[in-house]
Amino acid sequence: MNANVKIEGLVFDADAADQGGRGASSHGASGGSSKDASDTADARERAVSSELQEDDLALDRSLRPRYLKDYLGQTKIKESLAIMLEAAKERGETPDHILFSGPPGLGKTTLATVVANELGTNIKTTSGPAIERTGDLAAILTNLEEGDVLFIDEIHRLNRMVEEVLYPALEDYALDIVVGKGPAARSIRLDLPHFTLIGATTRTGLLTGPLRDRFGIVFRLLYYTPEELAAIVSRSASILDVPITPDGALEIARRSRGTPRLANRLLKRVRDWAQVRGDGTIDEDIAAQALSFFEVDSLGLDAMDNRVLQVLAVQFGGRPVGLTTIASALSEDPDTIEDVYEPFLMQQGLMIRTPKGRQATRRAYEHLGITPPEGI
Repeated sequence: MNANVKIEGLVFDADAADQGGRGASSHGASGGSSKDASDTADARERAVSSELQEDDLALDRSLRPRYLKDYLGQTKIKESLAIMLEAAKERGETPDHILFSGPPGLGKTTLATVVANELGTNIKTTSGPAIERTGDLAAILTNLEEGDVLFIDEIHRLNRMVEEVLYPALEDYALDIVVGKGPAARSIRLDLPHFTLIGATTRTGLLTGPLRDRFGIVFRLLYYTPEELAAIVSRSASILDVPITPDGALEIARRSRGTPRLANRLLKRVRDWAQVRGDGTIDEDIAAQALSFFEVDSLGLDAMDNRVLQVLAVQFGGRPVGLTTIASALSEDPDTIEDVYEPFLMQQGLMIRTPKGRQATRRAYEHLGITPPEGI
């Protein structure tokens, strides 16, 4: 069809769209989670950050499992996916659309790739912020083939106009377009091949109700236990040909905040330490020494996390402190304190929010080796 196609007031060249996408496996930003504007560059570069970093990319590709049997952890989700995918293959149908939610670094992108590999189909990868116009989405959808998997990372950041075009594609596998201009314009519906959309989001609450309801199945990924992470670390070490003991793997796992991405990143740093300062083998002592050198303590806290606790427990004597006061004391942005550092400290029971402000808990004092004031 050699025509200009207009979707909700936006015109794009259908021939150009057809030529531009079929050989490409990605569109726009692909492979990693989009970062919120409130995160500073320094926060993203922390050793214990769960956000995808540049030096993670090559490592992630080499360590990423390809099939469900290789994927460690998230047992219930794996079992549910195995049943759903096997049933769909036996019926010769495409599986329902899938939504993966949960914090960064838990394996949402990896699971999307695993689903495509299990189905034996291609996966086209993009992200919500990369699809700026409805024409961008149309170009992607019209270049899908039967049974393909379309993965949209950070799907909660889709433009609302783009989201409206996506609804009939998900329900009816059709794309409503307007061909021509003025009095000669006419509305037609293009049939799309049956495909499976896999969405990933770190903020389920920001998804609109209509979009969330169009996913046939929703999985929330949970943080991993130290034992599960130790198994992942051991598997990654074997792929990287790094000698490691079970105790060494567990020591890295305990400091990895329940996040596989972070566990693999710390393994890489400990590997370097063991190579230069040891005999290359990672045992419990080597892992502890290396991670302490890189300022990752026994709870997975880094230097900035401990500075926040020091401000609450020592500088302000355990009294409730406001967010802006903490930020001023640390010369940091309040949004960064709230979005980057505070969540993990609260998850670990080291900090609480009170009506009067943030306050260190008794566990924070024990971690810092400080006697808590009376009443804490």
